Amino acid sequence: MRRISFSTAGESHGRGLVAILEGIPAGLTLEMARHVDPDLIRRQGGYGRGRRMQIESDRAEVISGVRLGETIGSPISMLIWNKDWENWALAMSPERPDPDGNPKALKSLYLPRPGHADLVGLLKYDRRDTRDILERASARETAARVACGAVCRRLLEVFGITIGSHVTSIGAIEADVPDVLPNNLNESVDASALRSLDPDATTRMKRAIDDAKENGDTLGGVFEVVATGIPAGLGSYVTYDSKLDGRLAGAVMSIQAIKGVEIGAGFSGAFRPGSEVHDPIVTDESAKKSGGIGRKSNRAGGLEGGVTTGSPVVVKAAMKPISTLRKRLPSIDMRDGSVADAAVERSDVCAVPAAAVVGEAMVALVLADAFLEKFGGDSIGEITRNFDSYVEHLEKRGYGER
Repeated sequence: MRRISFSTAGESHGRGLVAILEGIPAGLTLEMARHVDPDLIRRQGGYGRGRRMQIESDRAEVISGVRLGETIGSPISMLIWNKDWENWALAMSPERPDPDGNPKALKSLYLPRPGHADLVGLLKYDRRDTRDILERASARETAARVACGAVCRRLLEVFGITIGSHVTSIGAIEADVPDVLPNNLNESVDASALRSLDPDATTRMKRAIDDAKENGDTLGGVFEVVATGIPAGLGSYVTYDSKLDGRLAGAVMSIQAIKGVEIGAGFSGAFRPGSEVHDPIVTDESAKKSGGIGRKSNRAGGLEGGVTTGSPVVVKAAMKPISTLRKRLPSIDMRDGSVADAAVERSDVCAVPAAAVVGEAMVALVLADAFLEKFGGDSIGEITRNFDSYVEHLEKRGYGER
């Protein structure tokens, strides 16, 4: 039985976003300013972001589930208010508009953008105004996901599990990634404008983003999420929907504009012989969470058969270029079917660094779910006892004891 679930609500230019997170045990120390808001701020950063990020200053307001700085076991609900709402109060009002009012004030759009949910949403929900679609389809929704993921990150930290990310490419420019990543990955990359470990590539990436902006275009890229301190044994091979790699891939793929996900060597492993893909098993006394048994490499990305190996979990995702282009692509006016150019909505030129932070959140949500699935309990104390007992058992197994 899975424990962690979450839901979000709200539109991009509505009053705010709502996040509801269920399954967090009681007794977890949790402070919004310390454990959640920093991730919301990280999500707003990155070279190539649009003017919206200069308006918003995201903070999470707790409505339930936390008392006196600790979780109490009930659903945690959070609000993230949209500062820009005051400029959209009429256009996003739940009330019927004044028939004598200025229709331009409603900010309706009828020219769907290729690559966006605009057209398919209009067809599915039988609407004409793409505003009814794009407001919810917007990546603004990911702020609520990041808030939920930050709480899960906090839970995992109690058990020595950390999650970080870095950008490996923007457009055609690839970063030179070291064989051994820094111990504190986020601390090493958050100061970079593009959250990259390669300063030279960062300079070229920024130049490419500037060129794309000047040409009215956009750029995508690839980011990698790395979770360390994971014990062996999370997930399962028994059923298709319990395989942890599948759950991770689905969660990361659900992020707006993500079109590809791979675990470890991923697609590149398909072009190599097995001797260059599988990770030799070795004795490793430092690998306490896998019974003193380690791997010589980590091409599997920390997962075999849908189960964690004890090595870092590595998830890579490809983000397509944002679909709002000032160099507008051909479209069709949904009012009369006439040919026209797609609408232009305020947007980013590149949001890959921000997407990486969202990727961290989705990985945290899935790993926290799998962790509680394995070590379930109603309080931090109970889960700690279960976890410590399991690690002790693994250590004995590693040395042949029963």
